Amino acid sequence: MSTFEEIRIMGIDEQRPPRIRKEAYIDLYFKLSHKAPLDWCEDFNALGRQIDPAAKIDKNAGECIDTYTKDMDSIQSHLNDIKQTIIECNEQYQEKIRQRELAAAASNAELIGQDGEQHKLNEIISALRY
Repeated sequence: MSTFEEIRIMGIDEQRPPRIRKEAYIDLYFKLSHKAPLDWCEDFNALGRQIDPAAKIDKNAGECIDTYTKDMDSIQSHLNDIKQTIIECNEQYQEKIRQRELAAAASNAELIGQDGEQHKLNEIISALRY
């Protein structure tokens, strides 16, 4: 089975510290433990829309979660919601990997089995007269 190192938040992105916008919003950029795979990012963005306020990740960069909050007192609870979403996303991603591996194993078994295409090809190749 493929290994996947779970993604987690490591802290604030040093390149983009939190700041208060004039609209009374606080922009937050959380740095991830490592670059997230593209499909993990897509899954996170789908789940992140369910958080209020929404959280997203640039799927091309895959390194930070971008979000905002309306007041300083809600930063920790918002971070907790994002962390829970990351846990769910990690679980979904690991299940996708498992399903892909099962499908590949089934496909491989189908090809190699006595009635499989690979078996037929092997018989033809072994019967060739050079």
